[in-house]
Amino acid sequence: MIARVRAGEREAYAELVRLHADVAHRTAVLLGAGADAEDVVQVSFVKAYRALATFRDGAAFRPWLLRIVANEARNAGRAARRLRSAVERNAALEALPPAADDPESLAVSRERRAELLAAVQTLSEPHRLVVTCRYLLDLDEEETATVLGWPRGTVKSRLHRALARLRAGLGEPVPAGRCDDGGRRP
Repeated sequence: MIARVRAGEREAYAELVRLHADVAHRTAVLLGAGADAEDVVQVSFVKAYRALATFRDGAAFRPWLLRIVANEARNAGRAARRLRSAVERNAALEALPPAADDPESLAVSRERRAELLAAVQTLSEPHRLVVTCRYLLDLDEEETATVLGWPRGTVKSRLHRALARLRAGLGEPVPAGRCDDGGRRP
């Protein structure tokens, strides 16, 4: 499809936009764009279109695009210098699928997810980004590495440390033989 876009088929790019717009929007929201998420996505798609000449043949388009979205979201967040509001956190929370159909389980599940999302918000930016990509956006390690522009080993180590901090923050026991600093003992 990229070859068709490079050949000048506008409809081919429109098809790429349709295929990836939802995940791009979720990425923008979850990485801090909040109310500016739609603008971030639009700018990202324009930048992606302009940069298609630099896109490697045979590479996956989704992680490449999401890296652009992630960079734009971070730029928008820095420029605005505002904290995420409760409304944005709730919007991200609503994007997660419910765990059960019965009202009691659904209420407990939503409460637990809200608690988890709040804990994710307390993580440092690198830890929040890696958890968001891996678990909220459901990207694999390689895609997460591509989106964030990090080596795969960095993704693994930061994810390990972030999960340990989340467990500690949520009052859950850290597995035996591990500690909060990613497994290293003093």
